[in-house]
Amino acid sequence: MALSREEREAFLAQPHVAALGVTAGHDRGPLLVPIWYAYRPGGMPWILTGVDSRKMNLIKAAGRFSLLVQRTEPTPRYVSVEGPVADIAEPGPTVHRDLAARYLSGEALDRYTAWAEVELADHVVVRLRPEHWTGADLGTTA
Repeated sequence: MALSREEREAFLAQPHVAALGVTAGHDRGPLLVPIWYAYRPGGMPWILTGVDSRKMNLIKAAGRFSLLVQRTEPTPRYVSVEGPVADIAEPGPTVHRDLAARYLSGEALDRYTAWAEVELADHVVVRLRPEHWTGADLGTTA
């Protein structure tokens, strides 16, 4: 059963790992990679990626990308959002911790944050302006 706008946005706001999709050229299928993301209902989903990474180069060339999140329990459910790049910006001082806190806690969050602030220092924030949504709960009938 199709999800309402509110249901899609609430599901996307949960801490799922997304599959990011971006066109990789006329002779290739899309690049599909797992990625952490952040989203608040009514806002713009955002990701972190290396400024010179393959993802970033493809996103710049295409000017748009997609995110797909899913679960299997208690019912199979998915949400996909696609749209143009709204903004590419330098991250703020707490962005690595802010994003990782959706997925990690305690010592794991502290260790990851310390590592990311050094190893991922070249990352930028990429915001997606949602244009097209798809979503369904395949375990409901009404």
